[in-house]
Amino acid sequence: MQFHGKLSRRSFLASTSAVGLVAVGSTWSGKLLAQTQLPDPQSILDDISISKYVREDYQKLYNMSDSKPLWDADKDWIRNVDWEKVRSELSGTTVRFAVGAADAESAADGLVPFEALSGIKVELVPIPDDSMYDKVLAEFISGNASFDALQFFSPWMGDFAAPGFLYELTDFAEKWNLPLDDFYDTYRLNYGYFNGKMYGIPFDCDIQMVHLRNSYVEQVTGGSAISKSETIATYDDLIRLSGEMNKIAPGVAGIGLMCAPGMWSTYTWQHVAAQAGMMLFDENWEPIFNGDEGMKGLEIIMALSKNANEGFAGAGWPENRAAWLGGQVATNISWQDSGTQGTRPDQSQIVGDLTTIYEPRIEGGRFAPPNVAGSTSCVSASAQNPEGAFLMLAFLTTSSIMAMNEANANGVGPGYKSVLKNPNLQEVSQPAKVWGDSLEHAWCAPRLPGSFPIEQAIGNEINRAVVGQITAKEALDNAATAVKQIMTENGFYAGNDPVEYASVAPGLYVGEGKDLPF
Repeated sequence: MQFHGKLSRRSFLASTSAVGLVAVGSTWSGKLLAQTQLPDPQSILDDISISKYVREDYQKLYNMSDSKPLWDADKDWIRNVDWEKVRSELSGTTVRFAVGAADAESAADGLVPFEALSGIKVELVPIPDDSMYDKVLAEFISGNASFDALQFFSPWMGDFAAPGFLYELTDFAEKWNLPLDDFYDTYRLNYGYFNGKMYGIPFDCDIQMVHLRNSYVEQVTGGSAISKSETIATYDDLIRLSGEMNKIAPGVAGIGLMCAPGMWSTYTWQHVAAQAGMMLFDENWEPIFNGDEGMKGLEIIMALSKNANEGFAGAGWPENRAAWLGGQVATNISWQDSGTQGTRPDQSQIVGDLTTIYEPRIEGGRFAPPNVAGSTSCVSASAQNPEGAFLMLAFLTTSSIMAMNEANANGVGPGYKSVLKNPNLQEVSQPAKVWGDSLEHAWCAPRLPGSFPIEQAIGNEINRAVVGQITAKEALDNAATAVKQIMTENGFYAGNDPVEYASVAPGLYVGEGKDLPF
């Protein structure tokens, strides 16, 4: 998925499947259902396995096998649903599924086992990757969307749910026993719900984290690498350490940052400011992020930028990922998959030299790892086959498939407790334990109508600050003014807000009162 011409994180990965199922070595590939008799469901489920879906070289690298499952079968929806019941009610129906055009072929392969299990035919509706948001919105507005189901960038939830473009999924989730309690709260609430109603199933479940090159830490500290349990105590320490690392080797910067205009700068700033206790709005939806907490976050980013990689002010995720995996930065602020992909020899030049750590602290702040992006999967309100669409999305987001996504290091993150806490998965995914622990304390921006232009407006001003055009205070004040205008245009402050603050508040910070994991 891409954002108004911007290259997305997941579409940048050559190995990414739009539907999350990487069918490497799969016996299903290209075998569309033509027979009138559907195969035995158990035989299909048996083939959805590590040996069939995880890359062979990664299996060997981490000694993976079907005897060491990466998920809990009791929580794996596809292994607990009554497929014969699905077939009796929906076999022979069709689901139209909107996907990025570049991912249509891999999506077709990944959906073959669903068709075999359900008897439901899936027709892909390719949408140009560089116009996904605009195209989907235009189809929704027309009242005649060409798709039943779609996956999209989770901050867009408010843009699509508020006008009534999405189908409420509560009844389907109850009927088919979707294991919502297995999702971490931040994903369940922020990717699944709008105004207290369920519209989505979490798909690509992200969190931003801090990653270190062990060899550079050792040179700076004169001792051993920093372990996950020790972490870096404060952002002041990270500023100091990255400054020292910046001096070690030509071509290796102390830290990698994403500070390109728009959403990338917003995410980097939110990452740090959340640790200072920053919230975007008060209970009346007034912007408050230009207060002391937001300022502290931006000041830290500007201090870190002195140690950052060349071109950081124009860097989004693709550039950040390339610099990190290419060994051009000694520390990095990025998504959790940078910690997984860094351990894969075909993707990384820093294998054996990295650790993903718990978030550094800020004096007077809190431990609030940022869940700022990710994607969700939804059903169109105009769907001709909403139940079939729901079942297809539930299949694509089930825990076994998501666990194997992580094993394949394809950048599609699982959001299930039973996956990230699985000891076998933690052996395969370097950041998994810290990632899972961090999710119990996650911070997230509210999903609102206008979220995308809000992110763009904030990030444009932050970029101006980090390149020295304006001060940090001017940047955040300008951003607050712009955000207030965007909120007004989207129906806020007129006496009947399109989103109740109380409905989103539980998902904004889930760590209140919890013990720290380190």
